Amino acid sequence: MAPPLARIRRGLLAALVTAAVALPVAGAAGPAEVPAPAPPPTAPLTAGTPAELTARLDARYADRRAALRAAEQTAHAYGARRRAAALHAMAEPGRRFLAFDGRDGGRSAEVVGDLARADRIAVLVPGVDTGLDHYARFRAGALALRDTLRRDTGGDRTRGDRTAVVAWLGYRTPATASAASLTPGRAEQAAPALTATVAELHRIRPTARITLLCHSYGSVVCARAAAGTPAAAIVLYGSPGTGHDDVAALHTRATVWAGRAAGDWVARVPHVRIPLPSPARSGSELGFGADPTDPAFGARRFAAGDGGHSDYLAPGSVPLRNLARIVEGREPADA
Repeated sequence: MAPPLARIRRGLLAALVTAAVALPVAGAAGPAEVPAPAPPPTAPLTAGTPAELTARLDARYADRRAALRAAEQTAHAYGARRRAAALHAMAEPGRRFLAFDGRDGGRSAEVVGDLARADRIAVLVPGVDTGLDHYARFRAGALALRDTLRRDTGGDRTRGDRTAVVAWLGYRTPATASAASLTPGRAEQAAPALTATVAELHRIRPTARITLLCHSYGSVVCARAAAGTPAAAIVLYGSPGTGHDDVAALHTRATVWAGRAAGDWVARVPHVRIPLPSPARSGSELGFGADPTDPAFGARRFAAGDGGHSDYLAPGSVPLRNLARIVEGREPADA
C-alpha cells in the first residue's frame, strides 16, 4: 500500500485530471486575443568579426524595433492600452531584440549587453504568468543578472563587459494553477524555438559559454530542449519537475544545476506523473515527476536563499549571485 503522503499527492493530482482534460487551455482569452501584424522575416545571423557581427545585429535590432512599433499601433487601435504601453517601452531606442512577434500573446528575445563580443551568454527561460503585458518584470530580472555579472567578476574587471543576457520569451507561458501549467504541452511546443535560439547564439559566438537559466515551468521547457544543446550549463530553479526521472534522461552534455529557495511554494507541488486520456488537449500527462533538487535526480545543487518563487533574480540576493557565478563558469557560493 502506498504511504499516506503518496496517496494524498496522487489524490490531489487525480482530482485535477478532469480540469486538465475538460477545461480549455488557460490563458486562451485576454492577452492572447490582442491582434498584431505578422513581422517581416529575418535572415539568419552568421558569425564574423566583432565589427561585422555588430553591424548584422544592429540591422536585426532595427528590424525588430520596427515590428514592435507596428504591433504597438495595432494594439492601440484595438484598445489594448496595457499592451500598447508595454510595446512602446520595448521599442525605445537602445533596446535590442533578436526576435519579436506580437501574435498569439507575443514572443520576444531581448539582448542585454554586447552580444557581438560576449564570451558568456545567459539565456533566461521564464515560467508561468510571463507575457508582453507585464514584460518589464521579466526584463528587470535580466538587468539584475547583467548588473551582477558586471560587478562580481572574480577579479577580472573586463569579464563583466564580455557577458550578455538574453531574455527569451519564446513561448506562450501558462497561467499559474491552470490546466496548461500542470502538463508538458506548452513546453513541447516551446522547445524547438529555444533549441533554435541557442543554436543561433552558438553559431554567431561559437566560443562563448552558453548557460540556460530555467525558472519554474521554464525548467520543463529547458528539459525538452536539453538534448544536443551546445549549452555548457542548464540551471533549474523554482522547478516543479522536468518530466524526466533524472539528469541522464535529459541526454545532455551540459552540467545540470538545481536550486530552490526555502520560501518557494513550488516545494509543495506533488512530484508525480499521471497519464492523461488521449483526447486531452493540454498534454499527455499531469505533473512533472522527480524533484530536480532531490539528490537522486543527479543535478548539482546550489544555494538559493530564503526567498519566494519570484525572488531568484532579486538584486543582491543569494540565488542571483550564485546564478551569475554559474554563468561565469565558477563554483557557486554556499550562501
